[in-house]
Amino acid sequence: MLRGNYPGRVDEKGRVKIPADFLVELRKLGRKFYVTSLNGDRTQVFPMKVWEEKERKLAKISSHNKAKQKFLERTNYYGQIVEVDGQGRILIPPVLRESAEMKGEVDVSGRLTFFEIWNHNRFLDQMNRNPITAEDEKDLDGLDI
Repeated sequence: MLRGNYPGRVDEKGRVKIPADFLVELRKLGRKFYVTSLNGDRTQVFPMKVWEEKERKLAKISSHNKAKQKFLERTNYYGQIVEVDGQGRILIPPVLRESAEMKGEVDVSGRLTFFEIWNHNRFLDQMNRNPITAEDEKDLDGLDI
């Protein structure tokens, strides 16, 4: 499981170092990742085995399904397969790097089976605009969390 938040930095070539704690878990799943986004505001990094499971589920859905079409349009537009280099870094694709403002200070945040990379200021702004509500707490309680 990928958990926690780690400060990071995107270098001048668009690479970011994967936190060491994440690499321990990720190495079990291989060296390749699908780097993408649903709306270009953040980078989502999926081990290829996790992404391929999503693709298997999507393949079972009709190609006429609008939600599937939108999902694939966006994840393909922003997405690329990347491989972790010898120093534990991955490259963020240029289109996504620009859209998500992936430069300088970033937050690398675990999402259990994948991780996200956010521009640090954008991440803080998003958290401030979307606080946990009483309804969220009720939903979580209903999930026994």
